[in-house]
Amino acid sequence: MADQRLRRQIAVLAAQLMYERLETEYFTAKRKAARRLGVEYRHRPADLPSNREIRDQIQATARIHEGEKRLIKLQDMRMAALRLMRSLARFRPRLIGSVLTGHVRKGSDIDIHVFSDHPAHVTDAIDSLGLGYDLEHKRIVKYGEERIFTHVHVKDRYPFELTLYPEDKAHYVFKSSITGKAIERASIAELEELIKREHPAIDLENDLERIDDHIDRFEVYRMLLKPLEEVKQNARFHPEGDALYHSLQVFERARDRRAYDEEFLLASLLHDVGKAIDPADHVAAGLEALEGSITERTANLIAHHMEAIAYRAGTLGARSRIRLSHNEDFEDIMLLRELDDLGRVPGAEVPELDEALDFLRDLSERNEGTTTTDA
Repeated sequence: MADQRLRRQIAVLAAQLMYERLETEYFTAKRKAARRLGVEYRHRPADLPSNREIRDQIQATARIHEGEKRLIKLQDMRMAALRLMRSLARFRPRLIGSVLTGHVRKGSDIDIHVFSDHPAHVTDAIDSLGLGYDLEHKRIVKYGEERIFTHVHVKDRYPFELTLYPEDKAHYVFKSSITGKAIERASIAELEELIKREHPAIDLENDLERIDDHIDRFEVYRMLLKPLEEVKQNARFHPEGDALYHSLQVFERARDRRAYDEEFLLASLLHDVGKAIDPADHVAAGLEALEGSITERTANLIAHHMEAIAYRAGTLGARSRIRLSHNEDFEDIMLLRELDDLGRVPGAEVPELDEALDFLRDLSERNEGTTTTDA
């Protein structure tokens, strides 16, 4: 493949696939990009763009789409990494990847190596921090050799991927799949120095204290939604199944109608969280649990979504009917009611809970960026 222009086109398209998180592996993205450009893949891997070339294109794409907001996010992610690394100090954590090098893009997670002969010790430490996580054992075959990697996917304001190695690997020199050279990594002390050097405006200890005091509202939502999976509903009214599946159906229908409206989307996803707390009065229970983590408008939509049933049926008392009809969010309350009724289809395709929350988090960040720019 001697055509350098075609090589660059493949690199650009592969970078777009990875930036949009349609692909996560460099090699797969390269092959898919080559096929889309009509190039039959009959060449050596070396004939395709290198991982480094694609990484550079990813960063160019990020600069175009995210601008200065990307640098603010990088600073924030480094602080989040430092906070968790300090909490896991006894496992000699080392920050690697895009958060260390500065090559963050849309959807980037925070990659950290930790060292322990007992994975349960690490997960116990994460439990003590009150963080959710998923444990994954990933089988990799490379050069005919099979290896099993243990990953802990930690759910916090930013997603973390912890890779566990035995304690005797703490000083092992790992090689980068991108450069083929020793992987860049930073200890707690090295990360602190990096932050002081590249983000001089940060007051390290005070800002870390602020992060500790911060409650991630999306994690609050996750903790309230997850138990709905065990809430089995009356099949007469909810033939679709559990309350989480129903909530995700309503969210997906709301996303089709109001993909830009974060407050309405949150109401659609969270309207039934109280069913796992107090089924006898799930609206009041849900609003109490969500207090301080949703806006007044979202709370208003949730508060009246059950009244809308009686309003539509003509059985709501006269005063309550007038009061509801004069509610400033009346039309949206009735739309939520409509979508609530439609979200009851057995076997309907819905997003995973994490996907729904990631969509809302991204929407929130975009809205904040727009507000900042307009101001």
